[in-house]
Amino acid sequence: MDESALTRRRLLGLAGIGLGASALAACTGGLAPTETSRPASPAPTSPTTTAPPAPAGPLTVRTSTGSFVSAYRPGTASHWSLATPELPPGGAPPELPLAVFLHGLGGSHTALLEDLEAHEALQRHLDAGGAPFAIAAVDGGNAWWHPRADGSDTQSMLVKEFVPFLGGQGFDLGRIGLVGLSMGGFGALLLASQGRLPGVRAVAAMSPAVWDHYDPRQDTAFDGPEDFAAHDVFALRPRLAALPKRIDCGTGDELAATVRHYRAGLTGEIEGGFQPGGHDYGYWRTILPGVVSFLGYNLA
Repeated sequence: MDESALTRRRLLGLAGIGLGASALAACTGGLAPTETSRPASPAPTSPTTTAPPAPAGPLTVRTSTGSFVSAYRPGTASHWSLATPELPPGGAPPELPLAVFLHGLGGSHTALLEDLEAHEALQRHLDAGGAPFAIAAVDGGNAWWHPRADGSDTQSMLVKEFVPFLGGQGFDLGRIGLVGLSMGGFGALLLASQGRLPGVRAVAAMSPAVWDHYDPRQDTAFDGPEDFAAHDVFALRPRLAALPKRIDCGTGDELAATVRHYRAGLTGEIEGGFQPGGHDYGYWRTILPGVVSFLGYNLA
């Protein structure tokens, strides 16, 4: 393990993400929203291959939240957040593309709107004429966004429950972006590499927690050497060759060395890079406008 490898204690320290979810009502029959503002109106869920024309009139970002009990996280209420552009009253809602955000270790869905303030970054993107899309996040616990020995499987929760629910709300499942930070950056790269969501058009990872070999100190990330090998994002890099990708990391981040190694083995164009900063929300908020622009361009 090189100097950039992180112990479980250091990962928890680097996560920089406070726990805490909104007081939302859980439901066992599906994913029911508790609205803080009116979400996008329902539309057909079938993927499209051609982007609809840009909506006329100004767009305002609205947020909503909700919760559900997942079959892949039994006994745990999974809360979610959504930021989506909305036309003024009377405007016909377009079928918007969707970015799915994966939070980091120790975090929750609240990272999207409270810590990253992604709804504000999305509003600035729209005000500047950027292509509209929605951003959604859901609780994934500390399971590293892949199946675990305890029976949890937060990746399947995303693929089989949360994303289909969003499709039922009118979002275009033929134009999906994946974005995550730290543990979630690893999860976004893993899911994009495995191809379980056919509508993925782009992936962005902020300070992804990636390793090129198994180390027993990665006890929260993998259940053993076989589990690591089954979810080795380094070995899966060739599968991202044709996919637009952006990977960023702070130069002061202890993950910087392994992120450089990971980026160096990717083929095709790679956006992002290394900027001054550490493994914290101050740095992530700084690069978020570029990430939002990258997603908007590739999902349009």
